[in-house]
Amino acid sequence: MKKIPLFLLLFLFAASYGQAVRKYSNEFMNIGVDAAALGMANAVTANTSDVNAGYWNPAGLLGVEDRQVSLMHASYFANIAQYDYAGFATKIDDNSAWGISAIRFGVDDILDTTELIDDQGNIDYNRISKFSTADYGVTFSYARKLPLEGFQYGVNAKIIRRIIGKFANSWGFGVDVGFQFERNDWKFGLMLRDITTTYNIWNIDEDEYAKIKNAVEGQNQDLPESTEITLPKAQLGMSKKFEFHYDYTLLASANLNMEFYQTNDIISTSFVSIAPAVGFEFGYTDLVFLRTGFGNFQTITQIDDTKKLSFQPNIGLGFKYKGIQIDYALTDLGNQSAALYSNIFSVKVDLGIFR
Repeated sequence: MKKIPLFLLLFLFAASYGQAVRKYSNEFMNIGVDAAALGMANAVTANTSDVNAGYWNPAGLLGVEDRQVSLMHASYFANIAQYDYAGFATKIDDNSAWGISAIRFGVDDILDTTELIDDQGNIDYNRISKFSTADYGVTFSYARKLPLEGFQYGVNAKIIRRIIGKFANSWGFGVDVGFQFERNDWKFGLMLRDITTTYNIWNIDEDEYAKIKNAVEGQNQDLPESTEITLPKAQLGMSKKFEFHYDYTLLASANLNMEFYQTNDIISTSFVSIAPAVGFEFGYTDLVFLRTGFGNFQTITQIDDTKKLSFQPNIGLGFKYKGIQIDYALTDLGNQSAALYSNIFSVKVDLGIFR
């Protein structure tokens, strides 16, 4: 049983609404998928070319040779929250491919103590119930080659579903567009997320909200906003794979992650903030992979007003055999930043091996 007090319930409820236009709405869709990519600090916009490209850059789905599935699980907040992902992709023909993926980020079995104390001040533990808060994202992806040699593009259509017990729920819709270009073994990628701005409409149960409204005197008196708009983001990447003695490879990649508002990123203006990320993957005979990456570069203001550069290092390990690949990533090394989670496992399978 997850014993979450009333104040966290109020926080979850209030944080889900806030302003109508929010910088960090639907942030569960930005956590990332695939331990291989997370081990490289998510710097995979240019080189992603498997089933997980539906998340990182849908243009990369053209790298799927047959049919692929991918699964990932991670825990958050000391196993209180669970993060799960599943994806499928297949080729349509030599020039096009499609895929579908789903993400769930949720906290289950939260104790609802809004009715613990009645109007007379009596405590009755039988009135405690449990509920879940969960965010769902389903993405439909399509990729196609452009008439120009080396160019390809992809499009994502995203459906967002967010639920906070019986208190409130919302539906949202958004669109991503991605591009990739390859020339002389160099790869370049551009991912534009939420280009239409992802729009969420909330349905608030006023009877249930009254319980929260009356739980703490003088707090949560105004009904929250019923709409959210997620602002666009962009990732620009490049990568190159080097081969040594036929058996060894080194993939080097870099990203510029852009948000169109001011943040603590090392490049920050009122129009755009930019945070770099770099990743490396050392491979042996396409069987064993070692990965590392550095990202989430932030300028942190200390208590004495001095500035400190913070970043998040990652490492990873992968094994691939006969179409089955298992990957592991460890994030938040050295306590450089507050990472969302630390240990991530994922598996990817080429379904052609079962023929």
